[in-house]
Amino acid sequence: MRILLVEDDPTVAQFVVKGLREAGHVVEHSDNGRDGLFMAASEAFDTIILDRMLPGGIDGIRLLETLRSQNNATPVLLLSALAQVDERVAGLKAGGDDYLTKPFAFSELLARVEALTRRGKSDGPQTKLLVGDLEMDLLSRGVRRAGQKIDLQPREFRLLEYLMRHAGQVVTRTMLLEGVWDYHFDPQTNVIDVHVSRLRQKIDKPFPSSLIHTIRNAGYMLRPE
Repeated sequence: MRILLVEDDPTVAQFVVKGLREAGHVVEHSDNGRDGLFMAASEAFDTIILDRMLPGGIDGIRLLETLRSQNNATPVLLLSALAQVDERVAGLKAGGDDYLTKPFAFSELLARVEALTRRGKSDGPQTKLLVGDLEMDLLSRGVRRAGQKIDLQPREFRLLEYLMRHAGQVVTRTMLLEGVWDYHFDPQTNVIDVHVSRLRQKIDKPFPSSLIHTIRNAGYMLRPE
């Protein structure tokens, strides 16, 4: 794949560029919004990885809105230290296809980039996730299963979103700690088990079939039975 990275932090940029190239991708890099917009608008890329906060008079949201106004449908993964729900919604509404908060694990970034490319350029911004009869609206933050509304706490929502984005894959404890709790170490607590149990009470227990499965000695997997 040919990927454009627009990121002003030299440490993050070096880390991402090195990892993507080692994974076999061609990577171009810009460290400011103005040059990044020029490159994104004038060259063909399979995916754009775009930092939310950028120098050069054009931040990530403005860059993204400009691209979409030009009918540029290249999939865009937003990177940001801003993890609040309102910030994520703003990024998606501006035309982002996915949103990853800093700090992040490179394995997750790579998986998300490859997933965006598989979906293709014609799909437009992703605003909903669907696994079996379970549906998540990323804009309204609503969740329904078999048409029935399910109320989730913010952490439960984030946990379910992570599982849905990795549907059909084994999600390890480490992946959940990094992707949902932003821990880059194991605090040796049962926080994951407690939240998965609570989520099962809402997602699985009221329905005839289970979606959240325990994979012995590995982690969890979200998939229809």
